[in-house]
Amino acid sequence: MPLGKLFVRSSRPQNDDVRAEGDLAENGPAPVDRIALLDTFEAAGLGWFWATDSENRLTYLTETAFDRYGWSKDKLLGRSLTDLFSIAADEENVRPDRPLAFMVGARNTLTALPVNVVGGGSLLLELSGKAAFDAEGNFLGYRGSARDVTESRDRLRDSDRMAQFDDLTGLANRRRMDMTLANTLASYRNSKRSCALMMLDLDRFKPVNDTYGHPVGDELLKQVAARIQKIVGSKGEVGRFGGDEFQVILSDMDDRGQLGDLAQRLIQMISQPYPINGSRLVIGVSIGMAVAPYDGLESHELVEAADLALYAAKGGGRAQYRFYSGEMKEGAKRRRQIEEELRSVLDTDQLAMHYQPIVDAQTQMVANFESLIRWHHPERGKISPAEFIPVAEDIDMIKPLGEWALARACRDATQWPDDIGVAVNISALQFECDDFPSVVRTVLSETGLSPSRLVLEITESVFLGGSNRTQRKFEELKKIGVKLALDDFGTGYSSLSYLRTAPFDKIKIDQSFVRGCTEPGNNNPAIMSAIVNLADALKMATVAEGVETKDELKLVVDRGATHIQGYIYSPAITQDNILERAEKGPLIFEARGPARYRADRRTMFRRIGVIHEDQRYRAFVRNLSKTGAMIEGLADVPVGTQLVVDMGGGQLTVATVRRSRGSIQGIEFESPLISDGADGLCTRHRVSPYELEATGRNLSALPDDALSILFPQSENPDATRRFKEVETRAP
Repeated sequence: MPLGKLFVRSSRPQNDDVRAEGDLAENGPAPVDRIALLDTFEAAGLGWFWATDSENRLTYLTETAFDRYGWSKDKLLGRSLTDLFSIAADEENVRPDRPLAFMVGARNTLTALPVNVVGGGSLLLELSGKAAFDAEGNFLGYRGSARDVTESRDRLRDSDRMAQFDDLTGLANRRRMDMTLANTLASYRNSKRSCALMMLDLDRFKPVNDTYGHPVGDELLKQVAARIQKIVGSKGEVGRFGGDEFQVILSDMDDRGQLGDLAQRLIQMISQPYPINGSRLVIGVSIGMAVAPYDGLESHELVEAADLALYAAKGGGRAQYRFYSGEMKEGAKRRRQIEEELRSVLDTDQLAMHYQPIVDAQTQMVANFESLIRWHHPERGKISPAEFIPVAEDIDMIKPLGEWALARACRDATQWPDDIGVAVNISALQFECDDFPSVVRTVLSETGLSPSRLVLEITESVFLGGSNRTQRKFEELKKIGVKLALDDFGTGYSSLSYLRTAPFDKIKIDQSFVRGCTEPGNNNPAIMSAIVNLADALKMATVAEGVETKDELKLVVDRGATHIQGYIYSPAITQDNILERAEKGPLIFEARGPARYRADRRTMFRRIGVIHEDQRYRAFVRNLSKTGAMIEGLADVPVGTQLVVDMGGGQLTVATVRRSRGSIQGIEFESPLISDGADGLCTRHRVSPYELEATGRNLSALPDDALSILFPQSENPDATRRFKEVETRAP
């Protein structure tokens, strides 16, 4: 049957199908023209026509469809429409509520219905059709059209992917991550689940990008993305926020111990060298973390919290992680103030240089003084270098600040005995400046200091690529006659290839290898021996940093360190103090300090809450460690008493009294505390806002008064209190 006749007869009553030729001639084209038009449409492959019988079995399909896809008429014609096609799933792989069998069984009109061809792979058709009836209303079957929309579907998918994924790294982009986080938080709120957010910002990426060019920077970003994905794996979704910022969404994770471990693995992995185009590039990463619902319920709240934590991590010296806390808002405000005032600080007299002696291990005479910059603000007092140096690097103030420090140290050193040198710390960004060797030469010329008395302390981070450019700069400095020391050796990006080519005179053993080296089972002594032996073989001196106790001193000397630096001899002192001591004779410092190393305890004095049975008390905590603390403020608490200690911010930990004397108790924690990424400690878990919601409170981020909500004071004013609170004053 001709195609035109098929569609005309099936869609109208019989007596309307045939018109007088004169009537048609007067009112429109002849029937043969119409049929020819439909045949031409089919032949052009613009679409196909199809028809079924009353049992919805396929009875007709355009010939070009068979030709194009190699279909067999014997296998298709006569088969049920629902055996041949299925309604396509949407992009979220959710099947429609009404299957095709339901729609054709109900005689529904099909309008551009997306269908998959059973066994047709990724082929996608749009099916349109209408039920046909005879004059008596008997169902004749479907008459319809179809078109291949596979290419347009693929183009749409590609366009959608471009809109949601970063074209450089293939990671989710900011738009997709925002949607994912918002949808996750909305869903998890009802099911009372947690969700952690990590914000990552690369350290020292800009110098790499500027030095080696954008193609190398792009390749570096792709490798960073691959490393992050490898570490995170199936635990979360990784996205690139743009530039050198990344984000990780971690569902059902609120254990800050696990989060800290993951962050530390990311820092270590990302900090490993990247071999690109024959260069060996080294960068770092800082990480800020926040957890819903503790730190926020809405996506913008969580992003802001994680961003503040990242801000704190970068301010703490980079290559660190931080958990969000409420105090960080004040910290961000303080950093902005530092930024503003740092720009003009060189025009004031607020900066000063202090000097810590580096002592010969055998004679205890000073060989050098390490210069340490100090900022004494007239209103806020001392501002730590660990706080303002990262800010100076971020706002491009490190070059003028570094030049000021170099000139001041050299000028001061000219007043010391001629056999004592001065060591100056050089920022990696300062070292990267092309004119750095000429700056050193100019400072020495203007101050009159002998080049042999200047030691430039450089960290391993200057080896951004192990490039000829870096090597040439070393050679220029050695021609000037200054000495070079490799600072913090072994803590970040150590490679023996550095020592093979860089002309260092001295290696400084980082204090992290000294701390705890006398404890049983500690591997640090073996590491120190390896470093010292390596330095000896290369004819380099060694400095053991951070020595504080006599047992540490004995060990590092026995291991062969040639020089010692640390509080065991002296903290950093002023220029006036040096000159005063020099007038009295040779600069010799005697070892003074504790006999033995004690496990690291945070010396602190702050108010905490203590819960016993149904009573709450106020107390103070001192000397906090991972496994316990000393508390003060409760009288005569028996040994063995179990307490719940509120560390603030919803941090509750169970503790047992192990020692008690008067109003002071030594307590042991049931679960060890963990590092907060800085110099402090925190609990793995916190009071959940969902628990507070169960008390009738509206769901919100963790409030400051979580303890009083969960453990309210007894309404009975005469309630017997087991212990008496003792007035305690801060030292």
